[in-house]
This record gives sequence, structure tokens and C-alpha cells, in this order.
Amino acid sequence: MKSISEIDKNFQSQQIQKDNIKIYDVEEKPFKLYGIFKPEGETEFIRIPRKTAKETSDSVAMLNSHTSGGRVRFKTDSKYIALKCILPYIDLMPHMPLTGSVGFDFFADGKYLKTFIPDVENLKEYYAHFNDKDYPLILGYEDMIEFDDRKMRDIIINFPLYNAVNKVFLGMEDSAKVDAGNEYFHKVPVVFYGSSITQGGCVSKPGNLYASVLSRKFNFDFINLGFSGSALAEDAIAEYISNLEMSIFVYDYDHNAPSAQHLKDTHYKMYKTVRDKHPDIPIIMASRPNMCVDEEHIRERINIIKDTMKKAKAEGDKNVYFINGQDMLNSIDPNMMNVDTCHPNDFGSYCMAEAFGKVIEKLL
Repeated sequence: MKSISEIDKNFQSQQIQKDNIKIYDVEEKPFKLYGIFKPEGETEFIRIPRKTAKETSDSVAMLNSHTSGGRVRFKTDSKYIALKCILPYIDLMPHMPLTGSVGFDFFADGKYLKTFIPDVENLKEYYAHFNDKDYPLILGYEDMIEFDDRKMRDIIINFPLYNAVNKVFLGMEDSAKVDAGNEYFHKVPVVFYGSSITQGGCVSKPGNLYASVLSRKFNFDFINLGFSGSALAEDAIAEYISNLEMSIFVYDYDHNAPSAQHLKDTHYKMYKTVRDKHPDIPIIMASRPNMCVDEEHIRERINIIKDTMKKAKAEGDKNVYFINGQDMLNSIDPNMMNVDTCHPNDFGSYCMAEAFGKVIEKLL
């Protein structure tokens, strides 16, 4: 039986076959990375220091290498751009497409043009030999995009939401100009902290992460600290966040708080930890998006978050904001906005971006 990629060429990934190609490492100039970094001696990109991640929890230590929110920016007039990545693994998930979990998506001058994705046949071969000690368990894939004309383009490539990345190489014409990309208009990043929804589950491509949508709309840099199932507002992560340079802090870890009591014990405490270090920045608090869960349970948690707001305002803080998750996904048909009663799809993520955007636009 033929595979779908044999029947429809639009489902094929392209191999790099160019004679006049020059290969670049995105960790070198003029490329600039945002939202991720690689300390000297490390093999993977990470989002927070290893020490902080380990002090927070074992699960955050693992998820730290998921490159959600990572981006590389540059400019080029090359008529094609090829991408080759080296990955330590590819984790297959039943409820999220590879385009989002392990894909790199590509924007030129603000317009989405392509998602770089692994070849499914190669993945089948990989997993067929997963327990074979003689098979090289090094994953990588390559893909490319070609343009009709040659002109300078400002490029953003978003990294995978749910996978670790070792190396990324880009290939362009050897005669092409390659320069630093445009800077963000708002250079001091917005910091997002939260659950799997903040990390990007379960959108179809990295650029559909609601933080990415907002970043493109309002032209701001951001750091995405969404940790799937593991955002518990621990002291270690709260202290780390409080020491980051940021223009706005957004936190919505309600989904991961194991109980209303845990939320109560940590929510104001995290606010206070950040506010003590940043007396002037806006802080946005949100409750979980409206999904198929018990309404009484939701109301209790909303009231806890509102209590943080009330206490902050009573202490004279006029720069705190609350977004009710119940209002995020009510547009048109809420049944169309989630994958599994918990994680938003692309439409759900867009509606979340709209809800946060109404507040962030005024603050910026």
C-alpha cells in the first residue's frame, strides 16, 4: 500500500540537495537566539539554568530541555533556506501532531510559510530499532523552503514545543547575504509561567503557541516557562523568575496546582516573590481556561486567585490584572477549542491570545 506522501507531494519533506550551499550554526553570529540558551559544555538547549530546574523538581529538570518559546532570528536574501537538526529523541504523543511537538516553523517578514518536520518513514525505522544496540540512536532530520525571488527577508524560526534539541544548522546559497535579524520593538521580555497549556499543548505548530501569537502581534520578546504538569509555583522557580529582567509577568498555573489548597498556599506567595523584586512591572494572573470540569471546583480556584488580587490592591499595588479563564474560550463554539477537554487546539490558543492581548496591548 502506498503512503500518503507518495500519493500527495504536499505531505513530503524535502531533502537538502544543493551544490552552492553554505552551512551555518544558529549558535554563531549573526544569528540570535531568544527564549533558549546553551551553556558552555552542554549538549542541549535549555530554558532555565540546570541547577534551578533540579532544585524545582525532577519533572521540570526534564522538561527544561523542551525548547518551547525558543526562536532564532536573522535576515537573508538566499533563494532557499534549508534546516538540519540533531535531536536526542523524538517523543511521540497521541494527542499532539509532530508539527507542533517536534517541528520548527518558519516565518518570513511576519508571514508563516512552512513547518520543518521529520519524515515519518525514518521515524518508523528509528523505533523499529529502538532496542537494537548496533543501530545508531541519533535522530535528525532535514527540510527546506525555496522562494521565487531573491530579496532580503527577516526570518523567525520557532523551535519545537515538546522536544529537546541538540543542534540546528541552516543552509543558504553561498553567495547570499546573511545578517542579524530585526530586534523586537519591546526588547525587555514578557515572561509566561504556567502549565502544559503555556508550554504549547496541543497546538499544531510552535508559532500557534499563544505567547508566540502575542509576540508577533505586539512585537515583543518573551520567555516561555510552561512546564507540562509541573508548574507548582515552587520556591526555586519563583525565586528564579523574580530575578529575570522582564516587562510583564504572566502566570496561570491553576491547571497544575494539585488542589485548591495548594493554589491558596502558593499563589499570593509567588506574586509577592516577584513583586518584591519588580515593584513597577504589570503582573497578570489568570485562572484555567474554561474546559469540561466541575464549575464549583473552578469557582473555588478563581476566588483564590481573586483573593491575591484583592490583597495586592489593598497593599497599594495598582499594577495587577486578572483574566478569568472562564471567559477565554467562550467565543463561537467552546466545543471546537480543545483536543481532550484540557488542552486547547489552535483555535483555543488563538482565543487565549486574544484574551491576554486585550490586557497586554494596554500595558505595552
